[in-house]
Amino acid sequence: MKVSELGEFGLIDLLVKMIADAQDSQPGYPPFLVGIGDDAAAWQGKNQTQLATVDSLIENIHFSLDTISWEELGWKSLAVNLSDIAAMGGVPEYALVSLGLPDETEVEDVSSLYRGMIELAKKFHVSLAGGDTCRSPAVMITVTVLGTGQDDLLRRSNARTGDTIAVTGHLGGAAAGLDMLTRKLNLAAEITASLREAFHKPFPRVAEGQLLVKHGISTAIDISDGFLADLRHICETSHVSARVDVDKLPVFPPVRQVYGDKAVEMALSGGEDYELLFTGDASDMAKIQAESSCPITVVGEITDGNPGEISLFDSNGNPVQIRQSGWEHFIKEQPDR
Repeated sequence: MKVSELGEFGLIDLLVKMIADAQDSQPGYPPFLVGIGDDAAAWQGKNQTQLATVDSLIENIHFSLDTISWEELGWKSLAVNLSDIAAMGGVPEYALVSLGLPDETEVEDVSSLYRGMIELAKKFHVSLAGGDTCRSPAVMITVTVLGTGQDDLLRRSNARTGDTIAVTGHLGGAAAGLDMLTRKLNLAAEITASLREAFHKPFPRVAEGQLLVKHGISTAIDISDGFLADLRHICETSHVSARVDVDKLPVFPPVRQVYGDKAVEMALSGGEDYELLFTGDASDMAKIQAESSCPITVVGEITDGNPGEISLFDSNGNPVQIRQSGWEHFIKEQPDR
């Protein structure tokens, strides 16, 4: 069987089972607080909870050098990892960077890549602690971020029936940015800049993740694969279902302006917004909304039903259907990131 037949999440399930079987057959492995399957791994250090996450960006799969600058690429390659730490309610501290570069790569391009990383690292007091470089047929960037967590970590598996569902910020900007750049749309300068930044320079919600923990939220994920796909991850691991009012989605205003009715589908399934999607008690949500400088929008409710099932409705209670529910690696009929 090929990985394209098994699919990304089927492959992850296979590897989880192999690792668990290996550890069960040979006791003595250091225990994890959180293992494979969440936004970051977590284990108990001597004085506090340690977090670790890793992501790779590969040329012509996750990005095209025809549409992204090297400096933007540096920012984004670190941002997607900081977002994983944010989704656990943690504090990012150190980053390791592994670069695969073709022979003809210009030194100035690599310098620009690091300028982008350093710009974002400074905002979150993250130290670039080292890494590795090697020759590669395409540009490949793998970043590992280490950090610390609070006593109560945000998890994907803690959603409960009756929880409200909320998101930070706005949705759909990254999908619109990808579409704009791929199709070379000629839009107004201000809209072009907004959509480009939404796609290439997401801002990790680290402070917001910590605020969620402070107010008793225990379930969260960052929106990388798409709102629906990532909500489904929560529902499946928590063994619940969900109901979403699509008219309440905080669609990025320039996306509505350019794409009209298609904007809602971009917000639901586009991916790479790197906002936080979380669930919790309505009273806790109200406290978070009052304290957060970032917009927090309640969009639905966790329900008791088939695990992973998500029902979409408009404000009048009419069911809503969409064509695609999010990104998955090894599915070829999707636009390259």
